[in-house]
Amino acid sequence: MEQKKYWQSFGEKNQSAAYNQDVKDEFKEELPFVEDESKGFLETAAPRRDFLKYVGFSTAAAAVAASCEMPIKKAIPFANKPEDIVPGIANYYATTYVQDGDVVSVVAKVRDGRPIKIEGNDLCPVTKGGTSARVQASVLDLYDTARLRFPTIGGKEVTFEAADKAVAAAIGGNVVVVSSTITSPTSKEVIAQFLAKYPGSKHVTYDAVSYSALIEANAATNGVAAIPDYHFENAKAIVSLGADFLGTWLSPVAFSKQYATGKKINEKNPTMSKHIHFESVASLTGSNADEKYLHRPSEIGAIAAALLSAVNGGGVTGIADATLKAGIQNAAKTLLENKGAALVVAGSNDVNVQIIVNAINNAVGAGGSTINWAARNNTRAGVDANFVQLVKDMNAGSVGTLILVGANPAYSWHDAAGFTAGLAKVKTTVSFATKADETAVLCKFVLPDHHYLESWGDAEAISGNVSFIQPTIYPLFKTRQWQDSLLKWSGNASDYLAFLKTSWSAKLGGVTGWDKALQDGVLASTPAAFSAGSFSSAAVANAVSAATSAKKGGALELVLYEKVGIGAGQGASNPWLQELPDPVTRATWDNYVIVSPALARTLLKIDLNNGGQADAYEVNPPKPVVKVTVGGKTIELPALIIPGTHPETIGIAVGYGRSENIGKAASGVGKNAFGLASLQGNNISYVNTSVEVVATGEKYPVALTQTHSRYDTEQGNRTEVMKELTLAEYKHHPTEIREERAHELKGQISGGEKLSNEEVLQKFEGAGTLYPVYDRPGIKWGMSVDLNACTGCGACVVACNAENNVSVVGKPEVLRGHEMHWLRIDRYYSGDMDNPNVVFQPLMCQHCDNAPCENVCPVAATNHSSEGLNQMTYNRCIGTRYCANNCPFKVRRFNWADYTGADSFPDNQRGEVNDVVLNMNDDLTRMVLNPDVTVRSRGVIEKCSFCVQRLQAAKLEAKKDSRPMVDADVKVACQQACPTHAISFGNANDKHSAITMVRAENPNRNFTVLEQLHVLPNVTYLAKVRNDNAKAEGHAAGGHEAKAEGHKAEGHAETKKAAATH
Repeated sequence: MEQKKYWQSFGEKNQSAAYNQDVKDEFKEELPFVEDESKGFLETAAPRRDFLKYVGFSTAAAAVAASCEMPIKKAIPFANKPEDIVPGIANYYATTYVQDGDVVSVVAKVRDGRPIKIEGNDLCPVTKGGTSARVQASVLDLYDTARLRFPTIGGKEVTFEAADKAVAAAIGGNVVVVSSTITSPTSKEVIAQFLAKYPGSKHVTYDAVSYSALIEANAATNGVAAIPDYHFENAKAIVSLGADFLGTWLSPVAFSKQYATGKKINEKNPTMSKHIHFESVASLTGSNADEKYLHRPSEIGAIAAALLSAVNGGGVTGIADATLKAGIQNAAKTLLENKGAALVVAGSNDVNVQIIVNAINNAVGAGGSTINWAARNNTRAGVDANFVQLVKDMNAGSVGTLILVGANPAYSWHDAAGFTAGLAKVKTTVSFATKADETAVLCKFVLPDHHYLESWGDAEAISGNVSFIQPTIYPLFKTRQWQDSLLKWSGNASDYLAFLKTSWSAKLGGVTGWDKALQDGVLASTPAAFSAGSFSSAAVANAVSAATSAKKGGALELVLYEKVGIGAGQGASNPWLQELPDPVTRATWDNYVIVSPALARTLLKIDLNNGGQADAYEVNPPKPVVKVTVGGKTIELPALIIPGTHPETIGIAVGYGRSENIGKAASGVGKNAFGLASLQGNNISYVNTSVEVVATGEKYPVALTQTHSRYDTEQGNRTEVMKELTLAEYKHHPTEIREERAHELKGQISGGEKLSNEEVLQKFEGAGTLYPVYDRPGIKWGMSVDLNACTGCGACVVACNAENNVSVVGKPEVLRGHEMHWLRIDRYYSGDMDNPNVVFQPLMCQHCDNAPCENVCPVAATNHSSEGLNQMTYNRCIGTRYCANNCPFKVRRFNWADYTGADSFPDNQRGEVNDVVLNMNDDLTRMVLNPDVTVRSRGVIEKCSFCVQRLQAAKLEAKKDSRPMVDADVKVACQQACPTHAISFGNANDKHSAITMVRAENPNRNFTVLEQLHVLPNVTYLAKVRNDNAKAEGHAAGGHEAKAEGHKAEGHAETKKAAATH
């Protein structure tokens, strides 16, 4: 057989002794056996928690609590029950997720008066029903115990009436409103009305992560001080210079949907877009690229200038590295071949780089096709120079009143000390923060704002596309929308709801139009014709000169970046987001210093090609700590070795090191790296070209999930997990994967070697097993995941948590391999360790028709339904974990502790779980629980159920309507959350269902994981196809493992295989 091509851990790549030993340890905790075998279980002196670990909660409950009464839980009745509320029946309200400029149109599921789940709004023309991990997690923020519950003056509780009087008396001098980017048209009107009352006042927009250079560059080249509307769906060639547009850059939900459009393949006409990515530190977008090239951050200007020269016919100049030079030539060639359908984007906050990128886009005809200059992307509007001037004015004492809306500069400004000093010189400071964040605690007046699910409003992320916000629950605390406060202080007699309704009713033809827009949640105007804009090249020559003459970097350089879940710190207090493994590093609950394998050899003295050194690093959670020094500022963090990072570059995520005031989940987690940014010219730079990094000799535990669970066993290697090929290979040999599957299965069938490939695939189910083959009439649920469309963003993981009451276990438990996620996203590397290809694969319970878990359960707690579901009966499970041991996919989760407070034992959590988990069990936080899903107790196994509660509800709805159920009746949580629509789900026995159509239309890419085991999964995958014609089969950039002697099915090279761990 062919040597393994894919690896998820360094131990797996090296097949080290420690890795192979670790494979044998199915669970990361030894069972506490009874010391005195002569005594019965209930007579031993073992501690209660050890006793529970051994027998499982259900047995303990039966033995110990059989005669005890269950505690009574108080239910909260409606004070005034709305007429349209039917107990047990969910209502859905269209609203909009807004946070610091981010806008996603959503639908909130409200159960018995409380929002419990967020879904994307399919009517939105921008996001088209997509969401992100942060959108999915936002419902938990509503029930955050750290939310401010009343207005304060000097830290003391007051009424809003008293606060209004005090603020009215205190406002004076030059008034400045500082806000994060506001996309609401009516909110801007409210601010304008308020400022009109105070001559000399102004509104300053501040973004924690700045896009100021992009705005300035657009003003210089196109006369528009704003960001245009990008359209990745129209691009056949995409070149990204460090822009993580699938993860965090501008509008990743909309961009992901657009990007996936060009990546989905029609087998009858296999074409796809090509994405070439240049970056310094591994990112989500770089991981999805067809081709990726690494460079130092200081080289970005030279790369942009060389690319401009190449597309203009001048060749690549100023680049010494041969691989990088070839990459630029390749990018220029691809752009020119797709002129009029090409797009270049850059993540740099250097105005010169952005001017050059605008010139490249002009040269390749992006304007009017992939860039629409007639529409604006309004999600970021901050200009750094304005905020720099404000801080100077504050320190000079010329600002009399400062009002903060959503902005938190005391945390995220590079010179937080300078801002804090200036704030102390402002006479009147007002904050509308929802929590006591780093800036709010410094303000005299704090009038907490509503959560967006309690609010009214509007948002215009893209010109002409308006999304509306309406409350889904009555305010939980004594809070008030900040717009109401400004209207009151400006002397306007109406509240914000009346202001909003009046404004839009006039535009929509009356109250009826307003009601319809509110019901739909969106108002999309007729799209205007795309505009190419008006390009001026006057600034280009100077920009090229400045970019190419930039100071060369030192020995090491630094990149600050945002994580998909945490962002610029907005997600730091959300336990779902903290426990979401970062797609690139697979780490939770911390930030760290990302280093390359090459740098690790010199800095950390760890050679990952040395099995012993790799094991010492990887198997043990404590990671070496390094001290990073930048311009006199130092920060100490653990180091993680991540392939795909430039050897002379390190990366640190911002958004960590938050104040404990904003929530238990943020307390003591990571360190604040915003102070390592710097002001370069008029803009904040998130790279530093000269840093010093030294190992401290200390270690710090990092909760990684990458090496948890194994597919390999003592009985043999299970390798057929991932299938991938290039577009050229696919076009040349479309049936390659089907033929490889047939080769893998021939040995499982008596006389299989004499059968044709198609005969093997047809007969495998019946001939490759001792089991009888049963008819499966009626419904047979199935799922398909398109690996070409999956970007690994994690929205599905958080959606599953929210829908199915999946427990948060906290960092100590993740360190022990006890995370509870029903759905995980495996990350696979292939090729050269320094710059490998990456593939993401969502893996949930495969709902096997010959499920090995069902055979070994001694109490029949797991069984197979007539609809193809592998079911769990929680109150029958006694926690033997035989099923988890026998699952080849390692997708079953065991409740090691009472994470959800579901046990009948009183006080069964203290000493077992940390403060974050205890906080998740607060009465307020528990309001987010889905009442349609059982909350599991200690000692019970759980796993993906295909959202069986949704399936049952859909069947009931169809039955009430006296009609057959159709695909439109049901969407599982992961499918509905996915921004790229990578997941299809439905009844595989219905020839018109989506799942049937996907499988029928893609027979050549369709495969199941570990198919040769004959467990017959009901989840199938569509193989990854990478548009990378530059790489020969079996070779990645920088090299590939040599092939061992092996069989070539039907005379062609085998598709690469994956040895998988989690």
